[in-house]
Amino acid sequence: MGGKYKSISFKVKGMSCASCAQRLEKKVKSLEGISEGTVNFATEKISVDYNSRLSGLGQLVDTIEDAGFSVETESVQFKVLNMSCASCAQRIEKKLSSLDGVLSAVVNFAGEQVAVDYIPGPVNTSLIEETIKGLGFDTAPLDDHFQEGAQEEEKMDEMELKKRLFIFSAVLTLPLSAIMFLEMFSLHINDFFMGPLFQFILATPVQFIAGSRFYTGSYKSLRSGGANMDVLVAMGTSAAYFFSFVNTFFRTGDVYYEASAMIITLVLLGRMLEARAKGRTSEAIKKLVGLQARTARVRRGEDMVEVPIEEVQVGDLVIVRPGEKIPVDGIIRAGRSSIDESMLTGESIPVDKEVGDEVIGATLNKQGSFEFETAKVGKDTVLAQIVKMVEDAQASKAPIQRMADQISGYFVPAVVGVAVAAFAIWYFLAAPGDLSRAVINLTAVLVIACPCALGLATPTSIMVGTGKGAENGILIKGGEHLEKAGRLNLIVFDKTGTLTKGEPSFTDIHVVPGGLLDEDEALKLAAGAESRSEHPIGQAVIDEAKSRGLPLMEPEDFEAVPGQGLKCQMGGRQVLIGNLRLLRNNDVDISVIEEKLEELEDQGKTVVVMAVDGNAAAVFAVADGLKESSAEAVSLLKKMGFKIYMLTGDNQRTAQAIAHEVGIDHVMAEVLPQDKAGMIEELKAEGHQVAMVGDGINDAPALTVADVGIALGTGTDIALEASDITLMSGDLRGVVGAIMLSRATLRNIKQNLFWALIYNTIGIPVAAMGMLSPIIAGGAMAFSSVSVVSNALRLRRVDPFEAFNKP
Repeated sequence: MGGKYKSISFKVKGMSCASCAQRLEKKVKSLEGISEGTVNFATEKISVDYNSRLSGLGQLVDTIEDAGFSVETESVQFKVLNMSCASCAQRIEKKLSSLDGVLSAVVNFAGEQVAVDYIPGPVNTSLIEETIKGLGFDTAPLDDHFQEGAQEEEKMDEMELKKRLFIFSAVLTLPLSAIMFLEMFSLHINDFFMGPLFQFILATPVQFIAGSRFYTGSYKSLRSGGANMDVLVAMGTSAAYFFSFVNTFFRTGDVYYEASAMIITLVLLGRMLEARAKGRTSEAIKKLVGLQARTARVRRGEDMVEVPIEEVQVGDLVIVRPGEKIPVDGIIRAGRSSIDESMLTGESIPVDKEVGDEVIGATLNKQGSFEFETAKVGKDTVLAQIVKMVEDAQASKAPIQRMADQISGYFVPAVVGVAVAAFAIWYFLAAPGDLSRAVINLTAVLVIACPCALGLATPTSIMVGTGKGAENGILIKGGEHLEKAGRLNLIVFDKTGTLTKGEPSFTDIHVVPGGLLDEDEALKLAAGAESRSEHPIGQAVIDEAKSRGLPLMEPEDFEAVPGQGLKCQMGGRQVLIGNLRLLRNNDVDISVIEEKLEELEDQGKTVVVMAVDGNAAAVFAVADGLKESSAEAVSLLKKMGFKIYMLTGDNQRTAQAIAHEVGIDHVMAEVLPQDKAGMIEELKAEGHQVAMVGDGINDAPALTVADVGIALGTGTDIALEASDITLMSGDLRGVVGAIMLSRATLRNIKQNLFWALIYNTIGIPVAAMGMLSPIIAGGAMAFSSVSVVSNALRLRRVDPFEAFNKP
């Protein structure tokens, strides 16, 4: 079982000895679908024979990486031109996925894009492009939204061509429609104009000039072993046209030139409107790109030169005046100002910046003038990264689309089968010998079927939804995450830096009565010990010591104890500073400080304890204030039916005090950084759909494990990389906004899929029963796609923060 075996070889990095190769070989051979797996340590290569029982090469790569090794993979994206329906996209996906070395291939019909992840060597970009072209499609580089001129011109030319074809077709079809209505009402004009020859003269250019793209598309599709929407239109209109042609020149009978011409005209109109509507789905990216400054004032020697933004280089010194946009990312070297960063964070209040502070391109300088050194330009800027993230999200595929893809793969052959069956039933059984009736019903079945609506249902909604999110500072990495966010029922918040401001301030110091240290001596030891630490609580202790004018001592034998604190030698004394677990694990008697410790923790303060030479010496307290938005966001999420948890390394008493203040009922306290992911796994094991909201490095594993990881844009790069959704501001109301937007998008997708399925489910049988004119069938087919895209565009009116605006 599993079919014939295929072979593949590729590089594996990270093997340090022959035993690594043996271990990896054993691991790979244990996978179902692998008949042979050989690892060569000397060449750093693995050779594998596998069949379809292996769940794709992605499973093999995951197994290798889980074993502690790495596989070099690459990704490529480009545009795919001339796709006429979802069946085309499905065919390309299937063909690319069958190539040895391709890990995944996703084709977005609405966005006309393909994204391929592959192992270089067995596959390369040229092979991928050749494979697509072999199926009858063309490829082109992805749009560079920062270089829009030529690309916009190409799009306008394509739209103009579609418009001209429609007008050409409509002008010739109009008289045919008039003749049809005259015959319906038994009205008569000149015999020539009412005759079939005149109708033939009008219909032929429509069939073979305006409709030429349907024949071209059909030929390419059938030549590569598939069938698409063009095949249905070409077959349906050809049946009506050639039946009429035979009755015009070789025998007497009814003609249906108006049916073939009107179907082509309506389909062209539908495609023109669909292209226009699809163009509007990417308006969010255009808005983002429009934020960028076009020029920069750069220092060149002693002169200031205004140059195009493309010519700015890393290390340039750029002058920004009041009211100007900051051109690229960098660090202020001279001057100070207030910067409006609302395009990035959504916060309307300007942020004060001075020497050493970071500035972001496309933000607005409000008051002062300053000079900054460029750090990131071009595709490395924050704005470019945001645009790239939105592009990737719009090119992705949501799990809910799988059903539509499966249907699209069999749709066209199934419709052709139904059409042929309808012809046979009408000609031999329902109306024996009535060829006209049989041909008309066959035509109606062929032209009413619309796989396009199915193919557009999900990607158009995702494109609009992710774009709307980006406009509101909510960056969603892909359709899968957007769909999952719409199904969450439990949200876990990290405390420090997420619910709180992440800027703890020193509040209390208590030294053991009768001890050897006074407050200043205790603080000097604590600050010296914390000088090697990067923890914000340690920084609060250092800031307090500096404010008292105390010198920082240099620690010796420094050792950080994860989740507990640190150890060091200070002036010949052994110093322990951290939480109670650290002191208990080092057999320090804490009875002399317990009462004070509990008192401070009941106030919601974070307590740090210090022992000197094995004896408890002092208690320090810091307070980290809640963000203004925390309580409001938690309250609304609870009203929406979510279970809310808080996850923190703080002790239970302090954690409960903070949770009570913000309105959270469930607390997971005293959790070590390395255990956070395990706590998320436990909640998932209970059947919850879990989101983790965090901002720090120690949140990254939990963000990865959660069904949806939500990182604050104010946090670390590692947290942002691990997350599925990024909130560009630290405002927790963005969590509500992301969920509201995800739910609205998921609801919109379901509406689109429902109408696309219902339309085809009802329309095809009705047409087969002879209850539908081919003209009406063609019109319905043409506008089904337009209606799906138009419904998706309604998401542009969604306000993710509407719940906060209600009185």
